[in-house]
Amino acid sequence: MKNLVTLFLPISMLLIVSTSAALGQSTSKRDKPVPKSAVDVNAEFDKAVKAGDEARIASRLDEAIEAYSQAVRLRPKWPDGWWYLGALYYEKDLYAQGRDAFLNLLALEPNRGQAWGLLGLCQYQTREYEPAVVALQRARSLGFDGNQELESVVRYHTALLYVRFEYFEIAYDILKEFLRAGNAGPKIVEAFGLTILRMPFLPNEIPPDKRDEVLLAGQAGLSMAASQSDDARKAFDTLVSRYPDDPNVHYSFGVFLLRQDADPALVQFKRALELQPSHQAAMVQMAFEYLKRGEYNDALPLAEKAVQLAPKMYPARNVLGRVLLELGQLDRSINQLEEGVRLAPSIPEMHFALARAYTRAGRKQDADRERDIFKKLQEKYSQKNEAAQTGTSPTENPEKPNPQ
Repeated sequence: MKNLVTLFLPISMLLIVSTSAALGQSTSKRDKPVPKSAVDVNAEFDKAVKAGDEARIASRLDEAIEAYSQAVRLRPKWPDGWWYLGALYYEKDLYAQGRDAFLNLLALEPNRGQAWGLLGLCQYQTREYEPAVVALQRARSLGFDGNQELESVVRYHTALLYVRFEYFEIAYDILKEFLRAGNAGPKIVEAFGLTILRMPFLPNEIPPDKRDEVLLAGQAGLSMAASQSDDARKAFDTLVSRYPDDPNVHYSFGVFLLRQDADPALVQFKRALELQPSHQAAMVQMAFEYLKRGEYNDALPLAEKAVQLAPKMYPARNVLGRVLLELGQLDRSINQLEEGVRLAPSIPEMHFALARAYTRAGRKQDADRERDIFKKLQEKYSQKNEAAQTGTSPTENPEKPNPQ
């Protein structure tokens, strides 16, 4: 069984040129082929399917691909034919062709979670990263019909793509799902390291001189995710001592310390800003902590700067809107929170904060609407968390799952 990877690219040349056309046969009326009857087409289709099944079962992949290609040419709306072709192309590392086969399948049956997962994996391999993460997340929402190996690999690659797109917190949360299985191998440690160091790289892009730091950071991140505070503290202490000039080391150490004591956490966030004055994430963390303490005037400039640096990041809009609300600046507060909801409509906390601002402004109908949305999203998240209480870790080389 091959290890999990990601796959998919367009299936080129699905229409097979006939032998007569290849030989340049005359297209005169006299020589035109007589159209086949439905009975003939059905018989030819059944013959191709039988040949494809026999070759697939015997692991004669090329023969199976040829037979199934003939079958879908005769009957393009046969979903299982596209599934078999996609899986076979995937098995042969022909990701472009696999991608196209799964796209044809999903055009017919858009709710097949496994197909979305394999599509995303193929697109990952063909470096179509944006559609890949959309496909992988669609697969995660639809489910995998019990194929835990595929589910595990999809989870892993989804996390990697969020790292690459610099959504480190989302990647971290996805990686935490592996801990429920109690088996997070080296690949997961490495991925945690990328999130802790906020490095927007895929594993094969990690600079050689950064690999040791990534692995050490991964141990810290894994221990933190597992709530193993003593182990996490030791790893972070080592990380800070070895890499004192990396702002993300101080930032992540601060995030860890926030759970225990906010004062030393603030020290780490300030150090991150000293090393990198544009460290937006540190500004957001500090602004939230000052908001919690009621030190709104200290929180305001940090929140404003964070929004200025990353206007599309909803946490900055959230904290700025809430700080402005406490300072009595209702119009500015509502503007920021409305923009946060627009950027992140599925985040319950954004709707809750906006509901509070509407209430303060006397906009009861708007406040009730946002509270209703908040409650529905909270219920949805609770159900999702309950359904995801088990998880599996990918194989030692989580490259390629087995499409059942």
